[in-house]
Amino acid sequence: MSSRGPAQIADLHRFDCIIDARSPSEYALDHLPGAINCPSLDDEERRIVGTIYKQQGAFEARRVGGAMVAANLARHLKERFADMPANWRPVVYCWRGGLRSGSMVNWWRLVGWDAQQLAGGYKRWRQHVIAQIDAISPQLDLRVVCGPTGSAKTRVLQALAAQGEQVLDLEGLAAHKGSLLGALPGVEQPSQKAFETQLAVQLERLDLGRPVYVEAESRKIGRIALPTALIERMRAAACLEIDAGAAARLDYLLQDYAYLGDEPEQLASRFEMLRELHSRETITRWQDWARTRALRPLFDELSRLHYDPAYGRSQAAHFRRWAERRTVAADALDAAGIERVAQALRALG
Repeated sequence: MSSRGPAQIADLHRFDCIIDARSPSEYALDHLPGAINCPSLDDEERRIVGTIYKQQGAFEARRVGGAMVAANLARHLKERFADMPANWRPVVYCWRGGLRSGSMVNWWRLVGWDAQQLAGGYKRWRQHVIAQIDAISPQLDLRVVCGPTGSAKTRVLQALAAQGEQVLDLEGLAAHKGSLLGALPGVEQPSQKAFETQLAVQLERLDLGRPVYVEAESRKIGRIALPTALIERMRAAACLEIDAGAAARLDYLLQDYAYLGDEPEQLASRFEMLRELHSRETITRWQDWARTRALRPLFDELSRLHYDPAYGRSQAAHFRRWAERRTVAADALDAAGIERVAQALRALG
């Protein structure tokens, strides 16, 4: 491959390192998988240069910014890349393959490294992500795993993966369980762009000739919106339902959501969002149970009064093949029971 570049997305696997030359805040929002952040300008420097550009013009902005870039590149050379061998081959990108990554590539080439710039930068990568999701999603042979709240659908997906099946864990990628109480303790959801990057990576790894198991989801998982192409494919896919008894589901919920008892006031506050759906007395009762950590009666009523009544209607409205769903009974949702459910779902084909 020519040392002149620029490199294409298909070439990324040929490089020893992917360097994101954007600011830390841009990198945190989303970045190419495996990329390390070595800013040409940090967030404050970028703000300063932008202000100078608006107030004094391009020349002064480049003069001041150039000095900042030079200092940052020198620091990276002395610290991050001090021990890299002569045959080290990095690829560098910024927002759209402009000055920030170009400056770094020029310096690295002066050192003697075969550095290349990613054509189109992050903007080209973003276009690639969207195109891959739109192209691959309609080709997926999906099996949508359904079941009322507490049916251990996510754990069943994990068991299916352990048994060798292909699984698309959307809630795992979104870092959220998808329900009113689905926020994970101490875990922030990724940005929409970061979620889509990881989704595209997962889709590219799938064998399109084999089934892919996915959990039934609404259009949003927490604040993450599922891409339209994927949602449409899920809506048209075959449905497999886990039929677990109310007692088994309640026991599973108490185990899976036990951490909610650690923040009783925070838990109680979440029920404010349901005031238009339930009476004042019901909301007050749920909040009282939350504050006293009485999770068993709380989860029991939430299931019976809130989640379960809408379940069947919701599935029928969203999944076009709901009427022809195939069902697997689950007498228990402990580890052994989940394994049995996964095996039974596989047997359905």
